[in-house]
Amino acid sequence: MIDLRNIETFYWVATLGSFRACAEKLNTTQPAISQRIASLEDSLGVKLFERDARGVRLTGKGHELLSHAERMLQVRQDMLQAAREQNVMSGSLRIGVAETIVQTWLSAFIECVHTMYPALVLEIDVDTSDVMRAQLMSRRIDLAFLMGPVLEPRVENLPLGGYPLAWVASPLLPLPPEPLTLADVAEFPVITYPANSQPYQYVRDMLMRARVPQPRMYGSASLSMVVRMAKDRIGAAVITPVFLDAELAAGDLRVLDVQAEPLPDLSFTATWVQGPDSHAERMLALLAQQTAQRARVSRRVALPRPARRIARKRQT
Repeated sequence: MIDLRNIETFYWVATLGSFRACAEKLNTTQPAISQRIASLEDSLGVKLFERDARGVRLTGKGHELLSHAERMLQVRQDMLQAAREQNVMSGSLRIGVAETIVQTWLSAFIECVHTMYPALVLEIDVDTSDVMRAQLMSRRIDLAFLMGPVLEPRVENLPLGGYPLAWVASPLLPLPPEPLTLADVAEFPVITYPANSQPYQYVRDMLMRARVPQPRMYGSASLSMVVRMAKDRIGAAVITPVFLDAELAAGDLRVLDVQAEPLPDLSFTATWVQGPDSHAERMLALLAQQTAQRARVSRRVALPRPARRIARKRQT
């Protein structure tokens, strides 16, 4: 008879790529992992892994059997979940979050999780989407709310909606009368998301296509820093105004009417690596999707007229 614990061990060695990582995942020792794999290979009568100085890799038969192992573990997980009430989810879950989400609906999401799953502890890291992609694939986080999707094997993406980008600046920034050209705003540094982000690359390409020579761009992973620099009249910023209600209402910032191609929306996804133990990730991703939808319905940002003209232009 095949021990399901050995199946689980086989799955995690194959997924994580080493006996050591599997031992850490299953909270046991490497010798115990080796013994389980040897027992499974003996029961099946096949060799599952090739071992060398660089580590372990699946044999051809190991590749063939991995999907069967995953299905067996998924059936076990589904059975266990069906036997439980929804609100008994417990333990800890590591979540990576983009700062735009922090500034919008993360607090409401955490409140929902606390209400529905009081025994579940969230470990939350705020980082850039590129960093979160790497952390997700290396299993250093379990779930990410990031600019997605992540198009990798075995990765699932649930859409969380998007937010429009806009050109914003201090009313005291000495710009010419509107409507502005890209050359007008590029007389000052353009402040936006980090250099490896989609918005940064898009804006830089836009400026280059407009023949702006050597555009000056300041990228920052801290949105509060981007807002601070814009308020301090360092330059115009490309940022989503969804969390700038106070600055716009107080007149510290204004949305600019820039005659240029439409800026793309920031599109976010809840993203996780599919596996037999990913039920919690899926449940929280669905909850995040619902929370984001409620936030969009209940909160409509009142932007100045230039922003509405930009939105209409984007629709056309």
